[in-house]
Amino acid sequence: MPAKTVVQILMVPAQALGQPFLQKCYNAHMLQRAGFMRLEIKEKIQPRIESARTVLGDVIPLTTPYVVFIDPSSACNFKCTFCPTGDRELIKSTGRYQGNLHLDQYMKVLSDIGEFDKRLKVLRLYKDGEPLLNRHLPDMIRMAREADVADVIDTTTNGYLLGGEMGETLVKAGLSRINISIDGLDEAQFWKFTKAKVDFPKFLANLKDFYSVSGDCEVVIKTTKEIIGEDRKDEFLNTFGDYCDRIFVENTSPCWPDFDVEERMGITIETGLYGNEILDVKTCPYLFYSISVNSDLSVSACFVDWSRGLKVGSLKEASLKDIWLGAEMQSHRLAHLQGKRDAHSICGKCSQITHCKADNIDADAGKLLDLYRQVPEDQLSAKVLKAYEREH
Repeated sequence: MPAKTVVQILMVPAQALGQPFLQKCYNAHMLQRAGFMRLEIKEKIQPRIESARTVLGDVIPLTTPYVVFIDPSSACNFKCTFCPTGDRELIKSTGRYQGNLHLDQYMKVLSDIGEFDKRLKVLRLYKDGEPLLNRHLPDMIRMAREADVADVIDTTTNGYLLGGEMGETLVKAGLSRINISIDGLDEAQFWKFTKAKVDFPKFLANLKDFYSVSGDCEVVIKTTKEIIGEDRKDEFLNTFGDYCDRIFVENTSPCWPDFDVEERMGITIETGLYGNEILDVKTCPYLFYSISVNSDLSVSACFVDWSRGLKVGSLKEASLKDIWLGAEMQSHRLAHLQGKRDAHSICGKCSQITHCKADNIDADAGKLLDLYRQVPEDQLSAKVLKAYEREH
């Protein structure tokens, strides 16, 4: 019986149904066990990617990025099998800083963002780690809101530390949207995929309490079918659907270069993140509208740069605007427009743009290439361009 039919039944006068039947219908747990889903939950089933998007080919080159990622913490309280940050030894081998962004450093980032010609569309307080590990996250949100640097301020979290007063503090600080990744439907699943001991009833209660005070902050909850299992999809939607504005079961994506998520999870990936078709994309669109500031003030060309192989500068040495318009970024963009992405040791192994329904600018590559060929040679990076000439 479809969910809509169940809702219609529940609207029938009590006299027509009888007390025993009503007791069963009004018991949410029984509805879930029977596989029913309420209409109001079905209406929330939407992917976290925004459907209304600017056609990048019409606006590139951008003097101001649309999105700036700032990583409040490169560390994490989980050890997820599907994420590079979860492998402590792997991260240690890269020499990557594991820790929090200091508040005075964050103030430097905000000051730099203020130098751009326009406001950002999105300030994303998330990249490699768990943002809530940084106790100053609410202050960071408040400061960004007061500085009026972006239309939207959002973050992504595993939700484990969202209990107590933290949630309401984030909302009052001015958070626009929060993406909560759910890594299990019970303690056993959480342990299997995160190696964290999670009190599931308490975890769920914390999310319920947070949603009750979320106000204008949009709450987006998501998981992957590889974590919860295909047979528990409705259980996930019914369990969390009342505590969010959007909810979705995604597919695991091999987005991290040099990190074989299929091998680590023992799965085979045959479709895109949102159930979309996997495409052969030549040009990375993210280089043209986003840039990432790591928790040590180094700057990466791309938000999937977990190993720091795509560093394009440091805010300890230059401004974010100078880096955005600088030689390294311009050279990455030029090489991609020239069709050389596959030759790069990191970009060539990235599946973020093929699996994750990214903006596709391949059709505009020729037009855009004419623009970027006008960049003087002395304003390009020979080192970056050479990285696209190597054979791998």
